[in-house]
Amino acid sequence: MQLEKLVAFHKTLGDVTRIRIISILANGPKNGQALAGILKLTAPTISHHLTKLKDVNLVTDRREKNTVYYFLNEDVLEHYSSGLPKMVSKKGDSNKMDNQKLILEHKKILDNFFTADGRLKTIPAQRKKKMIVLYHIASLLEKGRKYPEKELNEFIQSFHDDFATLRRELIIGSIMYRENSIYELNPREMWADIV
Repeated sequence: MQLEKLVAFHKTLGDVTRIRIISILANGPKNGQALAGILKLTAPTISHHLTKLKDVNLVTDRREKNTVYYFLNEDVLEHYSSGLPKMVSKKGDSNKMDNQKLILEHKKILDNFFTADGRLKTIPAQRKKKMIVLYHIASLLEKGRKYPEKELNEFIQSFHDDFATLRRELIIGSIMYRENSIYELNPREMWADIV
């Protein structure tokens, strides 16, 4: 589950040395010996911390001849760093009129893009409309269920023949998470904003 990934990310960052490694790698890739020298730690200690960071995909490595360089995966850092605040932020419903206007606007967009039998006429080019369509499709999936790629493709194909594009957009919009060709819905709070 995606929530477990968020917890693993924060557990991994619960170490001063790992935060220092991330800080160093934010300025560019380094090899293990360079990190050990900067942090004044042994190579095995650095290796241990790098393994933990690689386990949550925060750090990637690339071999160049006999040297392995470590890179900070900034996209992963940004994604999981913003995950918790999104989950706990309180979106006050003090302005119900705005909410109702949004619901009507979304319904109008869905009516324009879907046929009466629920097929998607075209994939919207405009990001906002595309996200509304993706939210709608994702709302019909089961929370917590793991979907093999073939099954997800069949589900998406019931809406539109270009299942590959829609599947990719569900990942790009952080609506779904993919690991080893298994797909699962992210918690709603982690979905990319519509606007």
